[in-house]
Amino acid sequence: MNPARRDLTATRAPRVRLPRVDIPAGRLIELPGRGSTYVTDTAGPTADAPAIVLLHALTTTGLLTWFPSIPELSKRFRVITLDLRWHGQGIKSPEFSLRDCADDAVALLDVLGIDEAMFAGFSMGSLVAQRVWRQHPDRAGGLVLCASTDAFQMTATERVFHNGMAGITSRVPGSGSPRRAGRVQASQVDPAVDINRWALNEFRSTSPIAVGKAVGAIGRHHTRPWISQIDVPTAVVVPLRDRAIPPARQIAMARRIPGATVHEVDGGHSCCVIDADKFVPVFAHACSVVRARWRERAES
Repeated sequence: MNPARRDLTATRAPRVRLPRVDIPAGRLIELPGRGSTYVTDTAGPTADAPAIVLLHALTTTGLLTWFPSIPELSKRFRVITLDLRWHGQGIKSPEFSLRDCADDAVALLDVLGIDEAMFAGFSMGSLVAQRVWRQHPDRAGGLVLCASTDAFQMTATERVFHNGMAGITSRVPGSGSPRRAGRVQASQVDPAVDINRWALNEFRSTSPIAVGKAVGAIGRHHTRPWISQIDVPTAVVVPLRDRAIPPARQIAMARRIPGATVHEVDGGHSCCVIDADKFVPVFAHACSVVRARWRERAES
């Protein structure tokens, strides 16, 4: 996961040209018994357009991971993002777990009055999407897993990284200053005026302490024992120059999911933003494939 953070830090550099798109406004929504989180909800082409919930990557926010993709997806879907726990304006809680994040995403469906949705995730978000299906199989109509894996700590380097981060941050209570996101949002700039400063503010809204502790939790991700049981339409989007999660591991995971389609992107682990011109068309196509299969299954 660390290379992803380095890639996204490149938003400071003038040479990175972020896509110029309309970024939807959002609002804080209370999830009963869980806490509040920042949500965007973009209407699709029709009132009954299928819903897709986009789950973001480590260190980022719902909008920072997905803002380049929202305009294209909204041509076919009702597009929903949320800030996951400890990230941006997400829920602040004593502990971080992917299981809780999955429950939060489904709790948001309850608040929005949505029975079933597609779930798409990038990196950390794809791990949450897997858990959504595992914990709430009746709420996930399909999955799109980008830059994903069904296991970490497969190499000595990964074990040192995840366990080391967990050990270091375990000595620090909480997940960082609870006022951090508020301060960042108070200084927020209009993305239409300066997209790079807006993106950097989104990035800074998640504390390094929260990131370190989340890395430890992510390192315990291991869905290989049951990933072959996924029975909803699934697409796997593989960045071919990913240095955080080896592409071969991503493809091997896809082969363990019955009927999963594989969609390749010529980009690295942050291609959802840094190489959005390459990522968005592939991602949108993968979502359309899953949507078509979801519809066929519903009609059969």
